[in-house]
Amino acid sequence: MASGRARIVQKLQHGGWFVAPFLVLFALFVLLPLGRGLWLSFTDANVSGEGAHFVGFDNYGEAFGDPLVWDSLGHSAYFTLLVVPCIVVVAFLMAMLAHHIDHAKWLWRLCFFAPFLLPSAVVGNLWQWLFNPGTGLVNHALGLETPWLTQKSTAMVAVVIATLWWTVGFSFLLYLAALQNIPRHLYEAAALDGANAWRRMTHITLPMLRNITGLVVTLQILASLQVFDQVVVMYDFGAGPEDSTRTFVQYTLEEGFTSYRVGYASAISNIFFVIIAVVALGRMWLLRKREEGVR
Repeated sequence: MASGRARIVQKLQHGGWFVAPFLVLFALFVLLPLGRGLWLSFTDANVSGEGAHFVGFDNYGEAFGDPLVWDSLGHSAYFTLLVVPCIVVVAFLMAMLAHHIDHAKWLWRLCFFAPFLLPSAVVGNLWQWLFNPGTGLVNHALGLETPWLTQKSTAMVAVVIATLWWTVGFSFLLYLAALQNIPRHLYEAAALDGANAWRRMTHITLPMLRNITGLVVTLQILASLQVFDQVVVMYDFGAGPEDSTRTFVQYTLEEGFTSYRVGYASAISNIFFVIIAVVALGRMWLLRKREEGVR
């Protein structure tokens, strides 16, 4: 028994030197900011951090009663509901095209993935120009005169289109890699049994991509709820027509760095952290239940 404990202690001593740099960085850049933010949420701290007084749960009580908190959360949720299904469907179709095309495969893959490499500021300014009602390419190509960025009904749709073009390349790569790992003999056997292309896709391709689809959906939900960059760039750091594009992250930054209410902004960000954690844990729970059901 003693020798077993000695071996465990020896392994920890040797492995600790390899883990120590990560633990130090994790503590400095994750645990410490989280702890600091949690403490500030119980104070009335301003942007300077001086003269903060403990106020208990007052910030959280104000946040739950703040209509702008719920409005901004609704905008983030609305954006997520719009963009996630679009990304999943478009990424799958792009991957199918790139997987089955015979000529210049590398060029197709490069064109599909290249927008994902662009900085958010470039994407925001590019689509701000494309959606310009007078000189923009979108209205000119479609023969419309729609004021995309200044009309409430189309403001968030414009953000969704820009985000879809910008970020779909990442999900495209995940689907493409998964398609390449499906054994070819499954399709050959199905073809010998008389299955057409539609049946092969619905009975082989889609079931084999179930796990990667779950991963794509989870990643996109978590990323979409935190939407910020492209929105503030496209609307010049504003909230859009009738505040229709103010997201949760944007409102948090406005409270912290425009209204200088760091304590209140910390409380809002902690609430958002809990929401994100619940979504992620809920997805993990559903995935585990599905796997148990399959077994």
